[in-house]
Amino acid sequence: MLAIFKREFCAYFHTMTGYVFLAFLFVVVGVYFTAYNLGYGYPLIGYTLASAAFTMLITTPMLSMRVLAEERRQKVDQLLLTSPVPVYQIVLGKFLAMAAMFAVPVLVFCLYPVILSAYGSLSFAQSYTSLLGFYLMGCACLAIGLYISSVTENQVIAAVGSFGVLVLFYLMSGLESLIPTTAAASFLAFTILLLVICYIIYQLMKSLLVPLAVCAAGEAVLVMIYVADAAVYEGAVQKVMSMFDLSSRFGDFTGAVLDLTSVVYFLTVIAAGVFLTIQSIQKRRWS
Repeated sequence: MLAIFKREFCAYFHTMTGYVFLAFLFVVVGVYFTAYNLGYGYPLIGYTLASAAFTMLITTPMLSMRVLAEERRQKVDQLLLTSPVPVYQIVLGKFLAMAAMFAVPVLVFCLYPVILSAYGSLSFAQSYTSLLGFYLMGCACLAIGLYISSVTENQVIAAVGSFGVLVLFYLMSGLESLIPTTAAASFLAFTILLLVICYIIYQLMKSLLVPLAVCAAGEAVLVMIYVADAAVYEGAVQKVMSMFDLSSRFGDFTGAVLDLTSVVYFLTVIAAGVFLTIQSIQKRRWS
């Protein structure tokens, strides 16, 4: 795993990917830091990081798009899959390399509160809490991009797919307000979601029997719950959508609140992304 980590981490500096990633982050965050903290005198780095959070939508796909997709395209992944190294160590090595690469600019940003302290008093705890949230959110986005990179051999598709998913998650709080909170609307939304899940199962298994059985059983359960107590569905879609709301969780950190629930949330997203990537590679390994 250590050899894979070193190889992947060094690869970012042997190509333009790492330098473009660093330059983009430094420029965007630097502009907001100059405008908000130095120009307007805001004492919290959270203002800067909250405004620069959109960079995750661009920079994280930039790092993750080639990590598995390019190897799959060049058939180099076959060498890794037939090596004595377990799949989970391969995936962890690649993810930790991306996380270490993302840690480089975050460590530089840790100097910003020190710079601000020269112009007045500020809360270092609040500033570094925001930086912790920024880093955790970035790692969560990288884990999502890692999984999407594992299901395609085209870097462009991996980048666009990661960007699309992250934009959806980033705008989730706004999308929640567009859906009615009525029981009927939630029932319809869950039915559509069930159909999407069944379609994905069909694409994975290439068999109609299992997805049809899942669809029939799932719809029966949804109908029984609706008939028994329709009030259960009221606002249920919003609750489910909030589980994918990355920006609100990050907002807890920028609000100078170290909420352990948000920390666990980001760690769970990271673990889920790594786990799904391992399963995706294992499926291809034995197919």
